[in-house]
Amino acid sequence: MTFDFIIIGGGSAGYAAARTAISLGLKTCVVDGAEELGGLCILRGCMPSKTLLATASRAVSVRRAAEFGLRAGVLEVRGDEILARKRRLIGEFADYRRGQLERGDFELVRGFAHFVDSQTIDVALRSGGVQRITGRAFLLATGSVVGDVPLPSLKDVGYWTTDDVLESAHVPQSLVILGGGATAVEFATYYSGLGRDVAIIQRSEQLLKGTDADVADALTHGLRERGVKVFTGTKLLRAEKAGEKKRIVFEHEGSNATVEAEQIIHALGRTPMVNGLGLDAAGIELTKGRPTMRPTQQTSQSHIFAAGDVSGPFEIVHIAIQQGEIAVRNAARLLAQKGEMEETDYRLKLSVIFSDPEVAECGASEQDLRTDSTAFRVAKYPFNDHGKSMCMGETDGFVKLIAAEHGGEILGGAVVGPHAAELIHEIVVAMRFRATARQLAETPHYHPTLSEIWTYPAEELAG
Repeated sequence: MTFDFIIIGGGSAGYAAARTAISLGLKTCVVDGAEELGGLCILRGCMPSKTLLATASRAVSVRRAAEFGLRAGVLEVRGDEILARKRRLIGEFADYRRGQLERGDFELVRGFAHFVDSQTIDVALRSGGVQRITGRAFLLATGSVVGDVPLPSLKDVGYWTTDDVLESAHVPQSLVILGGGATAVEFATYYSGLGRDVAIIQRSEQLLKGTDADVADALTHGLRERGVKVFTGTKLLRAEKAGEKKRIVFEHEGSNATVEAEQIIHALGRTPMVNGLGLDAAGIELTKGRPTMRPTQQTSQSHIFAAGDVSGPFEIVHIAIQQGEIAVRNAARLLAQKGEMEETDYRLKLSVIFSDPEVAECGASEQDLRTDSTAFRVAKYPFNDHGKSMCMGETDGFVKLIAAEHGGEILGGAVVGPHAAELIHEIVVAMRFRATARQLAETPHYHPTLSEIWTYPAEELAG
């Protein structure tokens, strides 16, 4: 079998690439050996975790009812029903994606690909046997897998991966979460929202490594206000059993500390899924465990592209889709030997963490701009001085607007607080059209709304 474009992996990046390749008239093949089609986002990432967080949000509202002059009965957590709802919803999403992959627009081969050389793969079919396929261009869209366990003793004590959390009907009374990234704080939000005792142990000096310190600090404060114990700047030493519980021993602030819980969650990140692909045989170079990438989504082999978690630099679905589509367009140019190659633009980089309080950022951070020696100005405004958020009883956090020192073009924004995931899109749209802080300040905003909070930092930056 010979194709113009072969895609290894049928997740968000892979399907977006296949859809685009067909529209460009490329004879296309998707190879996916997963037991269930759908990809990480649908099956074990974005969508299942958000169904759990929706449950936790309802639980928090019930517990806070008295603040609003209401009385609610005893809150009962039924893990089996939470899991059943998650499985029903994710089953619907997965069925839809499976239908897209199987409807015949392109060839779908169910198996695991291994490069024989830079133009050929052998596919170990799920049905048995091996099928050899050749291609003129390829896309690696294999996603990521749970990273290695940092403590050998943790394997003996026992732990959950983030995948295990999504499939468990049991809701432990107490948990210690290793890691301080997006997944860690979202699971901390889920379990603390259900009224469980939660501790986070983060090795870096702050949660959300790489995020501006004021954003990370506001998130940490919010989580602690909700009862989550947060330890940062730690060194993990060992895991051990403590009667019916499990214990993590770690260094913190110059001395040893311990946290005990019913369950430990390993949320220290994921790694690119490259094992078994035979990238050496294809001549694909690796940098820190992932294919060495060019801005055009090309690897060290110009006809082999990569997109999504396996390529980096961001593990975000809409960026994976964008990368996949750019990779296909560039592959078409390469095969036709005409047209200028397109580069992926991260100017409008957008990220959201569905924690409590929520965190959302877009564009450049203060840290990014300092690294690039870009002159900028910053203005912030707190939710605890904003009418609508005070009415809602959601006063943690702030909004931050970053603008160019000269001209006032908006370069970035951040929100820690209520509905941050929705609020950030106003700034993304403003940046898309290269709006200035003055233009944002002059744009009408209805009162009272959460959105009008943006007018305050915009007015400050506009003078």
